[in-house]
Amino acid sequence: MSSRRSGNTVSRIKTGSFERRLSLTRAGLFAGGRMASHMATNWFSSKEKREQRHRAMLSNQARFLVDELGKLKGSVVKIGQVMALYGEHFLPDEVTEALHTLEDQTTSLEWAAIERVLKAELGDARLRELEVDPEPLGAASLGQVHRAVRHSDGLELVLKVQYPGVADAVDSDLNAVAQLLKVARLVNFGPEFNDWLEEVREMMHREVDYRLEARTTEKFRSMLADDPRFIVPRVLPEYSTAHVIASTYEHGHSVGAPVVHDLPLQRRSALGEAALELFFRELFVWGEIQTDPNFGNYRIRIAGEAGEDPGYDRIVLLDFGAVQAYADEFLTPVRQMIRASYEKDLDGVIDGGVKLKFMNLDWPKEVLEKFGSVCMSVLEPLAKDQGQWPDYAVNGEGQYRWKQSDLPSRVARHAAKSAISRYFRVPPKEFVFLNRKLIGVYTFIAVLHSEFNGEPLLKRYLYDATAADASTTTQSTKA
Repeated sequence: MSSRRSGNTVSRIKTGSFERRLSLTRAGLFAGGRMASHMATNWFSSKEKREQRHRAMLSNQARFLVDELGKLKGSVVKIGQVMALYGEHFLPDEVTEALHTLEDQTTSLEWAAIERVLKAELGDARLRELEVDPEPLGAASLGQVHRAVRHSDGLELVLKVQYPGVADAVDSDLNAVAQLLKVARLVNFGPEFNDWLEEVREMMHREVDYRLEARTTEKFRSMLADDPRFIVPRVLPEYSTAHVIASTYEHGHSVGAPVVHDLPLQRRSALGEAALELFFRELFVWGEIQTDPNFGNYRIRIAGEAGEDPGYDRIVLLDFGAVQAYADEFLTPVRQMIRASYEKDLDGVIDGGVKLKFMNLDWPKEVLEKFGSVCMSVLEPLAKDQGQWPDYAVNGEGQYRWKQSDLPSRVARHAAKSAISRYFRVPPKEFVFLNRKLIGVYTFIAVLHSEFNGEPLLKRYLYDATAADASTTTQSTKA
């Protein structure tokens, strides 16, 4: 019962737990056997050669396993993609590098299979109200998106259709992938890895819960209703089910599109500031954060291109399947670390890190201080003291150049040169997702080539988040 392929489409997704587990187990056993053989022959080599060969073997193993995952599609591929994004603290570099290639999977499910899902979910009569384009707008690991028009009024909408069976396969697929990593000897299982694995499991269940995503989309739409810098699609409940989300089609350009890159600096910087402020509102006011930094979740609507033109460019926000609500027990020390970093309070940063349980007071003082200084350096674009900025990160107006600063690479090099790695614990799973979001926001701003200082924004949210949020709403309404 192999899947029949036609061009870039596939007639079915392997979702039967037995056949998936059989494929994964076969791959894992073969890979594990290769690793055992490698370990035996590598035993007598010099230390340097052993290290070199081991890394090469890890790369080969990881590529082989990724090939196997890619053949299955469905939730297995999504699990691999999530592990690639958030697994740097748990998986060898060779494995995360290989897993990143899963993001290039573009095979879609053929129209006949999608049409069967739509008929089963919506019913023939409801489906006849729409003219659905059989060619998908986009295909992902858990489902694909089709554009449609409602016959009665010409309303343009999109239908996000979940692949059959993927929701039921999440647990068995995640267990199978974890077992595969274990058999292939690509990861050391321990409490931290298991905790992280459970967080991935929860995230996957949220991703396939389309009713939850529809409610979350409408919630964010309501929270941003008074801020016209953002557009959130309107969910159409009459065409939405447990496995289909219908929402208004919102046009826009990709973040990296040439037409966006060619916008004047002032307009690109305004978009960057809007993205940063949205993150602050998520972190300081709402406690709910969209944790998926995939640029496919954003579009830029350029002023003058739409029927309604507010006179400025806007950010279209898509896909609310990866929204994470954080408890105050976690957010309070995170906010403490940010405030302490802003105020140059190294002890406060360290105290926040200890409360978050990825720093330990038993560490040598110099390691704690170095770790604290690395954490503080992440806030460079938001710093009160701008005298520490590298010359190449500042423009003629004294504004921060997000792209040219190369901040993420500099922070990574700073950390690598220190003794931190010998002491560094695996951070709490929540911090891993939050950190990825922050990097995503910084990268989004850098891709726009924005140039502005984030300090005034941060200051407003640090000291009176509620007032800052109210002020944003008032100013946006006037815009």
